[in-house]
Amino acid sequence: MKASTLRHGLNLWPPFLFSGIHVAAIAPDYRHAAVELRMRPWNRNYVGTHFGGSLFSMTDPFWMLLAMNALGRDYIVWDRAGSIEFVKPGRGTVRAEFHLDDAVLEELRQATAGGDKYLRWFDTDVVDASGETVARIRKQLYVRRKRDKPGTNGADRR
Repeated sequence: MKASTLRHGLNLWPPFLFSGIHVAAIAPDYRHAAVELRMRPWNRNYVGTHFGGSLFSMTDPFWMLLAMNALGRDYIVWDRAGSIEFVKPGRGTVRAEFHLDDAVLEELRQATAGGDKYLRWFDTDVVDASGETVARIRKQLYVRRKRDKPGTNGADRR
């Protein structure tokens, strides 16, 4: 799927649309994504700051989506674990960026070359308009190279 099509689809996806989450960018090569959460009356918590569930939701799928699409169809990629640390109250528009570089992709390919699973943590900061950290998100991905189907020698892999 084209990254632009995925971005538009995510922006219309009800959990994002109705939470005020906006996918600002997904690079065509799936190496970068940027997401914003706009403050709305329906996504404020009791004390008038961003609801913590929305802060986590805005970051939830992106490491998996980037890795899955950058690695290609020969790999299984799943979210395995996640955590959030609230650093300061979030107000206004907050933003998170994801950068998947060549070194990380090579690490994933080498660690799974023999068909073993590999678990890797990714860190993302959610920042406010002044660049101050509002929350720190950690996501753990499960990555494994798909096994060859019986009767094939793997020659059709790219």
